[in-house]
Amino acid sequence: MFETLFKALGEPTRLKILKLLAVKELCVCDLEEIMQASQPRISQHLKVLKHAHLVNERREGQRRVCSLNKELLVNNIKDFMDYIDQPLDDDPELLEELLRLKSMDGQACARKYGEEAGQ
Repeated sequence: MFETLFKALGEPTRLKILKLLAVKELCVCDLEEIMQASQPRISQHLKVLKHAHLVNERREGQRRVCSLNKELLVNNIKDFMDYIDQPLDDDPELLEELLRLKSMDGQACARKYGEEAGQ
């Protein structure tokens, strides 16, 4: 559900690109110069960000101008917080985990490490 978004956000260079685009629209050449990175490297990062719909791109002649899709980012963060706040009972994908959670007795580490509880 959120895998594509967090994959895009899970790399420091992509986070820097997003932060720069939050300040102003930049063409790929601008990003190359600012980031001191090659065009293929910048383009690969932009591909991931565009796949997650975090970056919009438009052509201006030879230039590809990029901008942050801030509205989508804000909506995704809100949706993620709603997901986190949703009761486990409401998520069929977590049914097995919920059943195991309900049967927890607080002794998992003791069983794993052969220790008495509280030691």
